[in-house]
Parts: sequence; structure tokens; C-alpha cells
Amino acid sequence: MSAAVPAPCHAVAIGAARGAVAHPTATLVAAILGSSVAFVDGSVVTVALPTLERAFAGSLADAQWIVNAYLLPLGALVLLGGASGDRLGRRRMFVIGLVSFTIASVLCASAPSLGVFLAARALQGAGAALLIPNSLALLGAFSGEARGRAIGTWAAAGAIAGALGPVVGGWLVDHVSWRAIFLLNVPIAAAAVWLSVTYVAESRDDAAVPTLDWSGAALATAGLAALTWGLTVLPDGGGDARATLALAVGMLALVAFGVVEWRRGDDAMMPLTLFSRRTFVGVTLLTLLLYAALAALLVLLPFVLMRVGRYGATAAGAAILPLPLAVGLASRAVGRWSERLGPRRLLTGGPLVVALGFALALRVRGDEVAYWRTVLPALLAISCGMAITVAPLTATVMAAVDAHHAGAASGVNNAVARIGGLIATASIGLLLSGADTSADIVSGFRAAALVSALLAVVAAASAFVTVDPALRAGQAA
Repeated sequence: MSAAVPAPCHAVAIGAARGAVAHPTATLVAAILGSSVAFVDGSVVTVALPTLERAFAGSLADAQWIVNAYLLPLGALVLLGGASGDRLGRRRMFVIGLVSFTIASVLCASAPSLGVFLAARALQGAGAALLIPNSLALLGAFSGEARGRAIGTWAAAGAIAGALGPVVGGWLVDHVSWRAIFLLNVPIAAAAVWLSVTYVAESRDDAAVPTLDWSGAALATAGLAALTWGLTVLPDGGGDARATLALAVGMLALVAFGVVEWRRGDDAMMPLTLFSRRTFVGVTLLTLLLYAALAALLVLLPFVLMRVGRYGATAAGAAILPLPLAVGLASRAVGRWSERLGPRRLLTGGPLVVALGFALALRVRGDEVAYWRTVLPALLAISCGMAITVAPLTATVMAAVDAHHAGAASGVNNAVARIGGLIATASIGLLLSGADTSADIVSGFRAAALVSALLAVVAAASAFVTVDPALRAGQAA
């Protein structure tokens, strides 16, 4: 999924560190720079997809894998990445993730073939799974009001990076080369590593789980990989036995993952006791469905604008700016509304506004892509709906569980958002199979918009049915 809109619950997956911050500014800057390379990379690739597809003489399935080779390890391993920082040292795992991500970026930029490129994208995803949770965890060294300001600054910088990423990346694709979008990471990451090694204090959680959940991580990765591969090749196979087998293997691996997590109890990377609370189940389902719908838009819209509307990569990147800007500008005000009104109303109304936006996207036609008349109204409605949803979603996840499970709940919700994007991207081929003409591409986009609208409606229903009307931030469900 594109990072144009941040996954929920970033700002709570943060561990406490002991002692004062020796170099607060350097620590904050290192965390911002480190996380920004992942946020930018997640957003720039969507506007480069048509160019990458041509450069590697690839197919639609190849374009799906360019996105999912990154999302798969990120979604499967982000929980393990946060736990490894608590156990082995947050600065250490942040630096390891950042170095891995940077090496992978150089490999992407120099890849001679699609196979090498996809392997490098997977390494990027694994590096991001280490650096994203631990970049925020570094801010656990702050305390009191300073921590709140640091987290706010970190989140704002991430939103800006995600918003500017498609525009900057599009300009590089149009005027330099698609390879330059990956080399852009190198100097930023180098600065973050230097600051971390020189100024950032090490921290860990002495009460952290003594052994990491490697078996759970392996099963989650294998299950998601098999499901993703099966969904991606299914349109070409027409019910091919290999796709069916892959989907079955993926489901079995995920069932085995559930068994392992149940046996590990609170030591699991995804404690299943969280799902004993109805509100948490409801908002997790909302997250899965809404972020899946959003991911489909963020992958397909630049594709349609560039293939059908003949937009350049820069213009296609600028076209989706209303989405991150609306979420970033409105989140604080919506958070205050949530405290007064309670999250249930906003978590029901927000996805319904998103559904309206996807319904408006059905006005896009194959003979033209009229941005101001058809695309922008749909995008503005989706942006407003997401702005209404994101802040109360984070607050509700936290209020749905006790304080002991707050970090695990936020991590699970974050991972579910990424997995929703992974599954949605893998399923795009089912809607665009055989789309050779502009009319075919727009027809597939309209089908995706209709499915996304239905997903958003079900997400709203999930919140309405499961979220306690009396729930407020800071109260346990």
C-alpha cells in the first residue's frame, strides 16, 4: 500500500526508555529521516509502475509484484521488527533496518532484470519492518509533554514525506530516470545512520519476551506469500490448479499461524486474546477493509491517469495530493471531535463518506479522464472520509484493550492495514485481466471502485455494530 496515507496506530507503538535524552534534536531528526525513506519509497513506486512495467517488459502481474514484494515482508514482519527492538535494542535494530533498506535501494536502482529488482524490493520491505517501528520507538526516550511534541513532529514529517513522495518521484521518473527514485534514499539514510550511531542512546525493554516469535513470523510470511501468489496468477490461470493449491497452502499456513499464536499466549507477535474484545475485532475488520479499498485506489488511479489520460508521472503524483493533505490537516481537529462525540459515530460516518467517494469514481469513463470533473470530486470525498476515520480509529484501538496490551494492539492494527493493502493489490488482476485498451482499463477501474465502495460500507457497518456508543479515548472497552 502506498504511504500517501499513513497506516493507523503509528503513534502508539512506542516503548519506554530510561533516562533523559542526551541529544533530543539529533534523536528526533534521526527518527524522522529514517522513517521518511520508507514512507517516501512506499508512495513513489505507484507513480512509477507504468514506467517500471515497460522497463522490464513486464505484465500486469509483474506490476502487482513490484508493489507486493515490498508489502509482503513489511506486513508479515513489522510486529517482529518492533519486538526485536524491545529485546535486542531499538537503536541497533533501527540502524540494521536502515542499512538493509539502503542496500536494497541501491540494488533496486541498479537491477538488470525484474527478478533481481523484486528480490531487492523484498529486502526493502524487510528493512522497513525493522526501521519503521523502531524509528518511533526511539522517541520513547522522551518523557511527558516532550514525548507528545516529538511524536507529533514525527507524524507530521511522515505525512509530508508521504505527500511529497509521489510528486518528487514523478518528476524524477519524467526528467531523470526511474532508477533515481531509489537512489534518493541513499543520502537521507546515510545521514540518519550517522546521527543514530553518533548521538542516539541505546534502549531496550528488560521485561520483553525472552525469545522472538520466529515460528509465527515464518508461518505468517509463508501464508501471506502463498495467498498473494495465488491471487496474482489466478486471472492468467483461469482456475489453474497451481493457483488453487497456492491459495489452499496459504490458508493452511495462516491457520497454523493462529495455532502457534494461541499457544504462545501473550508472548506471541499477535496475541489472540486481543480478539476476545468485540470492539477490537470490529475496528480490526474496519481497518482491513478500508485500507484494502484505499490501496486499490492508490495503485490504480495513477495507472489510469498515465495509461488512459496520458498524464506524466509528475502530474499523476500531484493528482493524489488531496488525500494525504486532507488527512494530515484534519486529524487533530477530528481527534477533538472524537473525544466529544465518541468514536462510533465518526468510524461509521467516515467510511460511508469514503464509499460515496468510490461511488463518484464510477463517473470516470473510457473515452476521457476528466480530472476536475470526475476524478477530483471522488478523491475529495475519499480524502474527507479518511480524515474523519484515521484519528478516532487509532484512539479506539487503544481504548478497546487494557494498558498492558496497548502496544500489541496498535502493532496488530498497523500490520492489518498493510496486509489489507497487500491482498487488494494482489487481487487487482482479477479486475484487469485482459485489459488491453483504455476502455478495458477504465472498466477495470470502475469495477474496483464499486468493490471498494462495498468494502467501505461493510467497514462502516462493522464499526456501527461493534463499537460501544459510550466508548471514549482512554477508557477500556
